[in-house]
Amino acid sequence: MAKTAPEGLITALDVGSSKVSALIAQKADDGQLVVLGTGQRESRGVKRGYVADMHATELAIREAVEQAERIAGFNIEDVWVSFSAGGLLSDIVKLEADLGGHRVEQADIDELLKAGRDAIDPQGKMILHAQPTRYTVDGLGGVKRPLGLHADKLGVDIHVVATEGSPVRNLDHCVRSAHLEVRSIIAAPVATGLACLSEEERELGVALVEVGAGVTNVSVFAAGVLAGLASIPMGSADITDDIASALGTARNWAERTKCFHGSANLSPRDNHEMIDVVPAIPDGGAEGPRVTKAQLNAIIRQRLERLMAEIQKELKKLGFADPVGRQIVLTGGGAELKGIADYAQQALGSAVRVGRPKGLIALPEAHAGPAFATLAGLARFAAADPIDLRALEPAPHQMVTKASAGALFQRLMAAFRSNY
Repeated sequence: MAKTAPEGLITALDVGSSKVSALIAQKADDGQLVVLGTGQRESRGVKRGYVADMHATELAIREAVEQAERIAGFNIEDVWVSFSAGGLLSDIVKLEADLGGHRVEQADIDELLKAGRDAIDPQGKMILHAQPTRYTVDGLGGVKRPLGLHADKLGVDIHVVATEGSPVRNLDHCVRSAHLEVRSIIAAPVATGLACLSEEERELGVALVEVGAGVTNVSVFAAGVLAGLASIPMGSADITDDIASALGTARNWAERTKCFHGSANLSPRDNHEMIDVVPAIPDGGAEGPRVTKAQLNAIIRQRLERLMAEIQKELKKLGFADPVGRQIVLTGGGAELKGIADYAQQALGSAVRVGRPKGLIALPEAHAGPAFATLAGLARFAAADPIDLRALEPAPHQMVTKASAGALFQRLMAAFRSNY
């Protein structure tokens, strides 16, 4: 019989279009995360990142968490959950307060953050993140710890991520219906970036492309934070569907064949290697057709060509227009396709590497690939326990003397009152 979880245990839950996965980790005395148990189930109730069948989603969540609990030997009560559907918006809101030249005290920082909480308006969206990233002292940016410095003006950059409320509430309801408390719902690109990108990469500027089953999330990081993101309603499951449709076979066979025989690259040998196709509807015991590996890969590349064109379009919109010297990190289940990094490098004109989760001890090999980057990132996000302005009390008075003129959000209070 599983025991009650000890203090400090972290449970991450990634609810995707193809799988629901759970991870239980314990923060060691040295700060490192040790994985105690993992679980995974097929996702049948999520389409393109959105909950389409609450009962099926709840069942998959319950089974994935129970599997992780059996391995870890603990019963858990609360989880950190990913949200990967489209419609995510990311923005940096800048605020500044007049200090009159005295030394920065903790009370000054607290009041500035509380003012920041009141100075953002999601315009009907639901806030997932509202976190201070960097401070400015008399216009000098990039200050991580202003405490103790003398300043005439103290400013802060607040990173805000928002989305439509209904899809988040549907996800929240499914998790709670599985008798789990939701600690927080995290935007998947934020978590994935923690798992796959180094601090230096996030500082210098990097694009993170997460190819999921039904959704491809494109994120651009700069100055250490998520600077912009976009979602493309296309993913690796579309490649599987293309194979199944073109060859007249079942999805399960198409998925296995894509994983074992498929590649984004072409080779002369592909014209000679044959694959026996299993028809979706067997024809009286007759042998199924045979196709060359080259034919299979041609189907794969046709879909990849469309996907890369969409990724390139979104990268340009996000200001990642000049690829020279810029790196793209490819992750998600679609990044496990053979040769996809080389193909993406040619198609996008940037250096491309495959991003795998890092920073966790005893992570099982089966969960150490790019398909589980978001899951690992959720655990790291929870362990870091970042400041969230939504938890602060309203400011007693307005300190703000300047706000960013072009910010998408101007005031946040209404969202906090209506937040789930």
